[in-house]
Amino acid sequence: MGGLLGELGKKLAERWLTLLVLPGALYATVAAMGHELGHSAALDMGRLAHSISAMARAPEATTVGGQVVLLIAVLAGAAAAGLVAQSLGTAIERTVLAAGWHAWPWPFGTMAERRVSRRQLRWDAAHEKYEVLRLRERAPVPAQRPSPRERHRAARRRAGVSVERPERPTWSGDRIHAAAVRLDQDAHVNLAALWPHLWLVLPEGVRGEISTARASLTRAATLGGWAVLYLLLAWWWWPAVPLGVALAMIASRRLRIASDTYAVLLEASVRLHLSDVAVKLGIEEQPMGPPLGGAIMRRLGGPVPGSGRTP
Repeated sequence: MGGLLGELGKKLAERWLTLLVLPGALYATVAAMGHELGHSAALDMGRLAHSISAMARAPEATTVGGQVVLLIAVLAGAAAAGLVAQSLGTAIERTVLAAGWHAWPWPFGTMAERRVSRRQLRWDAAHEKYEVLRLRERAPVPAQRPSPRERHRAARRRAGVSVERPERPTWSGDRIHAAAVRLDQDAHVNLAALWPHLWLVLPEGVRGEISTARASLTRAATLGGWAVLYLLLAWWWWPAVPLGVALAMIASRRLRIASDTYAVLLEASVRLHLSDVAVKLGIEEQPMGPPLGGAIMRRLGGPVPGSGRTP
């Protein structure tokens, strides 16, 4: 038991150091640079070096007691900054996934509703163009058929709006929602109601892959939280603006990639292991489809299938 607790403590200390202290220490360093240089001497490295040398010669930095206090203060400040970034990341993640946007207070709910309407109009236009090209490919005269490249471009433009018809104000939220929509259409299963039962029968390796993808989504949102904190430094140091913008762009890209990967794994795990849930529930084995999905949902007492929406 002592060895187990010791190993657990080491892992927790590593995670604390990696997720909170190191990013927080970097942020504290940038904040100190900005506070020292300001807007007027934002890139004056000579002034910064002189200030660091002066602080290094200060009595508080040359005594053991002063160094211990300084180290504790730096660690505490870095950890505090990390906790703030994680809190901001949680808010960003909820906003980006927008699972409960219908309950958002005014004016955010109204803004989200308008954005969903605009995204639906864009998707409908892109989908109509794609369908026209797809039908033209069946033309009896080869000269009247569009090039495959043109149809692929139309498909990419439609997917750039949303994989399925938009129901949420963000691409990442719709990407995860699309997995639920497809499973509802193809097998009449409600992903939200099915998932806790499916999770218990999934192999350990599959659960690990899904957990890793979900953690990547959280880390990308936390990076967005750091971007917000760096942008706040622009109040007294303008170089923080390009740094914060760069972090925001990287976070946005990672959020898209992570949400796409997570959605793919969710959908694939249901399609591959829905029969495992049926076996556990004592349902006769049959191919994946509406009969199997409907029987499982009736046995689980879930929402009526075929709604096309997730809670």
